Amino acid sequence: MSQKHIDWPYFNDNHIMMISGPCSAEGPKQIDAIAQQLVALKIPILRAGVWKPRTRPGSFEGMGTVALPWLQEAKQKHGLKTAVEVATPKHVEEALNHGVDILWIGARTTANPFATQDLADVLRGVDVPVLVKNPTNPDTALWLGAIERVEKAGVKRIGAVHRGVSQFKKTIFRNNPQWQMALQLRQERPEMLMICDPSHIAGRADLVPLVAQTALELNFDGLMVETHPTPNVALSDPQQQLTLPQLAQLIDELQVKAQIVNGHQIPELVALRENISNIDSHIIKLLGDRMRIIQTIAAIKKEQNISIYQEQRWQELLQQHSQTGTNEGLNINFILKLFESIHLESIDKQIGVVYGTSK
Repeated sequence: MSQKHIDWPYFNDNHIMMISGPCSAEGPKQIDAIAQQLVALKIPILRAGVWKPRTRPGSFEGMGTVALPWLQEAKQKHGLKTAVEVATPKHVEEALNHGVDILWIGARTTANPFATQDLADVLRGVDVPVLVKNPTNPDTALWLGAIERVEKAGVKRIGAVHRGVSQFKKTIFRNNPQWQMALQLRQERPEMLMICDPSHIAGRADLVPLVAQTALELNFDGLMVETHPTPNVALSDPQQQLTLPQLAQLIDELQVKAQIVNGHQIPELVALRENISNIDSHIIKLLGDRMRIIQTIAAIKKEQNISIYQEQRWQELLQQHSQTGTNEGLNINFILKLFESIHLESIDKQIGVVYGTSK
């Protein structure tokens, strides 16, 4: 366990914080069977959906408050901690009244600052750990804002859960992993506990191990994995829930790889990283050269009364660089984002020259 997460005493021998349980609590026998398996696998936290926010009405929306005693009984009988999703102040009150140990705020709620603030208000003065899932859209600021609202309410133990973002274009995953979103949050808040929800990213049980291992490769602190004794008859998200044997296999096969620290460097990596540093220095210098040329161009545009933004030239550059980048094996979206950033900086430089606002 990382020293920075000492307030989260739920890590296993491999320094992974494991949370597991069904998408939805469906009955006391189901919860008890899962709880027994979690104990056998040394997974200390039982999660279960009690209130299920569905996209359209008429779908199974969870058993509601009636399911909370099932979790309470599993907690007392098997010595597990329990975790549920809350979306309203009433949910928080009911969960705490039934001894729920950890609350999580779901993706749809995180996307709504009003709803998040309502939860933060009811949590004021309550000593309960809270996990905040990323919003359904790729907005790190919105995610961070939800976390900050809960923090300002005085909650001491807060963690982030990455579950991917909604996508229009179909891929093998249910949700776009959008790993850079989680990494950006970690840059903003390096002390924050970071959990991955591979079930919602994958959307398929057979892809959960791939996503889970990727999360560990990216130094996530833990995993929240959905499991069910008989997923094929589950009342919600049957395709992404692991059977209990599959969960055991996942735990057995997960690999936590070493972090390289100073004093234990691999010579080949040291040399390659030096090469990267040198290339990065060249890139920065070339960008500086480019911006100086841009300033000269801006001076000519000012003198000749030519507009700063030249649409045709910009489109030609995009087409040229997209083709060159593709030939170099680079992702076209990366190329577009890179040159859009460069172009915006170039526009700012030209505005500074033309209007005399350069720093």
